[in-house]
Amino acid sequence: MRVPRPRSLAGQLFAMQVVLVAAVVAGCAIFSYVSGRSQAEESARRQATAAATAVADSPAVAEAVRSDDPTARLQPYAERVRRDTGVAFVTIMNPRGIRWTHPDPDRIGEKFLGNTGPALRGHIFDETYTGTLGASVRVVAPVRDARAGGRITALVSAGITVDTISAQVRRQMLALLAVAFAALTIGGIGTYVINARLRRHTHGMNATELSRMHDYHQAALHAVREGLLMLDGRRRIALINDAGRELLGLSGDSVGRYVADLGLPPPLTGALLAAEPRVDELHLTAERVVVVNTSPVSSGEQRGTVVTLRDHTELQALSGELDSVRGFTEALRSQAHEAANRLHTVVSLIELGRAEEAVDFATAELELAQVLTDQVVGAVAEPVLAALLLGKAAQANERGVELVLAPDSRIDDGLLPPGLPARDLVTILGNLIDNATDAAAEGAGRGAARSARVTVTARAAGGELTLCVRDTGAGLDPAAVEDAFGRGWSTKSPGRGLGLALVRQAVSRNGGTIEVSRAADGGAEFTVRLPLTDPAEGDGAAPLADTAPREESAR
Repeated sequence: MRVPRPRSLAGQLFAMQVVLVAAVVAGCAIFSYVSGRSQAEESARRQATAAATAVADSPAVAEAVRSDDPTARLQPYAERVRRDTGVAFVTIMNPRGIRWTHPDPDRIGEKFLGNTGPALRGHIFDETYTGTLGASVRVVAPVRDARAGGRITALVSAGITVDTISAQVRRQMLALLAVAFAALTIGGIGTYVINARLRRHTHGMNATELSRMHDYHQAALHAVREGLLMLDGRRRIALINDAGRELLGLSGDSVGRYVADLGLPPPLTGALLAAEPRVDELHLTAERVVVVNTSPVSSGEQRGTVVTLRDHTELQALSGELDSVRGFTEALRSQAHEAANRLHTVVSLIELGRAEEAVDFATAELELAQVLTDQVVGAVAEPVLAALLLGKAAQANERGVELVLAPDSRIDDGLLPPGLPARDLVTILGNLIDNATDAAAEGAGRGAARSARVTVTARAAGGELTLCVRDTGAGLDPAAVEDAFGRGWSTKSPGRGLGLALVRQAVSRNGGTIEVSRAADGGAEFTVRLPLTDPAEGDGAAPLADTAPREESAR
């Protein structure tokens, strides 16, 4: 048996609103009926009082009472007043209650049915009483004769039957019911239209489903590793997850703020505010490189934007490590090629009968290769930096560029704190050497008289790590120094220009500084200084001791 699906939220609200509108209309109708009947009785009472008082105060009535035949003069007068005032009856009687007038002439001469005591005492009073015409609301007033010293000579009773009042109330109720039905119909139609719109927005889900979806939404929002940012139609942050705050460097109170007020770099702000979609764009924040994808949410008008952010800094670091491995591979390939050439040379010398020359040649090559490794490892005992320098030296040598390690370079193994990631060192030094190698090779290709050379200084002294890279290229225009650290700036082909941006971010993350100046050989000189204090130890970490300079070069 199929379990019936709970009514949707829109359906529940519709049913509740229809019941509420019906209850309000019914309550108003009952209140109007009760108050209308009370008002109708009060109106009838005032109408009867006015008619009875007017007849009792009329001099013609007092004069007719003194005549020999009061009925002959008062009956036409009473009927005329009854018709003109709209009351059910106007009865004029003597003080004993014998009728002189009545709407039914056969009732003239009979005794009045009702109370007359208060009127005989000179008071005008009203009551509801059942007489010859049925139940009625009646008023009795005394007639005073001025000639007789104000003595009460007759009584006047005017009234309206209850049936007449009820008929008037029924007519009012019919009009009220028509208005109530129209209000109920209009309210129901309006409620249906509103709930149809709500049903579209809630996709026909009930309250339980919406609550469950909200819980799933919150769990997914905080579990996803990518940054997620949602903007409303006014370009304010409507939603942002934890990864998004971290990637953009925003505080926890960023929801509701305008994108233009977040203090992000202008290119990134422009990408977030763009009306068209953006796909896999690289943008820089203060400390990261992020991949930005935007997708506008529109339905005839701009309603917002969904933005996803990925941290490209880690990808670039992994790419840097891969480049180092690739560099080592290229170095091994190059050395294998050179080793094969040298082996062929040795074999050829032996075949020519020059054994001594073959031994001398082989020994010299072995010593040169070992010296290259000993020089780098002896000066830079940190394995990551030593491996990076060896690989970059082989790559530079293939391009005809000499990579030289400055004489004052010295970094002992184990002195770099755990808080200084080897990945960041690879990013900083690797990108600086690559740029310097490109610049030196380009300068040599333009026919410069000097040889292409890149000089690297890696020194740990005075509580800081100094990495200095200078080249013999064309140098860097001082006016372009700031632009050089932006994304996309490059003196080479389009699509490049991310290396220096990554260098500055890695330096910034580790609390260091970077300076750009003109080298003595005419090229550019980049100097990076990083503090060698472990964040876990605070400012009390002991500085690294300086060591004696040594003259080394890696070719």
